[in-house]
Amino acid sequence: MKAKRSVAALSVTGIVVVSVVAGIDLFSSPGSSSASESVSGRAELAVINSGKVLTSAAPSATPKSGDLSAAADAVRMRNQVEAIEQQRIVLQNAADQKNDAKNAAMRRYQALQEADRSVREERASRDAERKKYEGTPKEVAMNLLPDHGWGQSQFSCLEKLWNKESRWKVSAANPTSSAYGIPQALPGKRMAAYGSDWRTNPVTQIKWGLDYIDATYGSPCSAWAHSVAKNWY
Repeated sequence: MKAKRSVAALSVTGIVVVSVVAGIDLFSSPGSSSASESVSGRAELAVINSGKVLTSAAPSATPKSGDLSAAADAVRMRNQVEAIEQQRIVLQNAADQKNDAKNAAMRRYQALQEADRSVREERASRDAERKKYEGTPKEVAMNLLPDHGWGQSQFSCLEKLWNKESRWKVSAANPTSSAYGIPQALPGKRMAAYGSDWRTNPVTQIKWGLDYIDATYGSPCSAWAHSVAKNWY
């Protein structure tokens, strides 16, 4: 009996591999040698084609030159961006430091200006305060009227009141009482609360006298009206 060739088909990883084996013809009917020959030819062709498929389907282990170029470009662009950002950070940090230094210098300058202005204002205030106590007793009394909220019109009443009491004499002493000084404090030592020089300093006496009038009568003219009516104040 003539040996017949047959083919067996196996599926390996999705690819059909056909091999020629000796044995029973799987594709032809009994007694058909032409069919067996035809199948054998087809089997051999299938083997060849399957080899081509396996060769083409296998991935290439070597990267293409185009892929390498694109990756290199991406890395280069990323490095450029990072370099630019770093330069911007350096410039902005330098600008911040410069602005901080400028602002600090401005604050120091303003603080010095404020301190100088405060010194000038304090000096001017001391000068004005000192000038209030310069001059004759009457001038000092007139200068002190605004401290009590009184206008210059009140001075005429004050002038008449203390003319009557002491003639504006610092050492005036009442022979019938212990009243003393320009405002005739009774007793005179009351004025010691305004200064230990109460016996000789007209400013000390005037300060006490104006405070007494303010607290008791509200104004020199009211005190004068009381003195006219009662002959004392």
